[in-house]
Amino acid sequence: MSSGSAIRGSRVGSSPMRPDERTEPAPRRQITYFCAAGHDSQIWFAAEAATPDTWDCPRCGQPAGLDRSNPPGRLRAEPYKSHLAYVKERRSEEDAQAILAEALAKLRQRRGER
Repeated sequence: MSSGSAIRGSRVGSSPMRPDERTEPAPRRQITYFCAAGHDSQIWFAAEAATPDTWDCPRCGQPAGLDRSNPPGRLRAEPYKSHLAYVKERRSEEDAQAILAEALAKLRQRRGER
């Protein structure tokens, strides 16, 4: 009876014993980003890749920039908005009254038919 592995001594996801002897890593460079909370993050990019001006700080989630002395400002926390708040932004009070009157008329018509 087999143990379930097609090749003895191997497992799914296994890698070569010494990858440094068999492969050569792609050329890359390290870029440091700074956030307003004072964190610095070293991010690796491919050598030919364009680096973005901002990067989200892995520690606090705030935007981080390339300039240590002038990091980007903190994001403004948006308060939670309910569905009703979004509807009120799109509709005026007159629109709301018209929609309510239409819905009530349909409801009364349906109840009257039964």
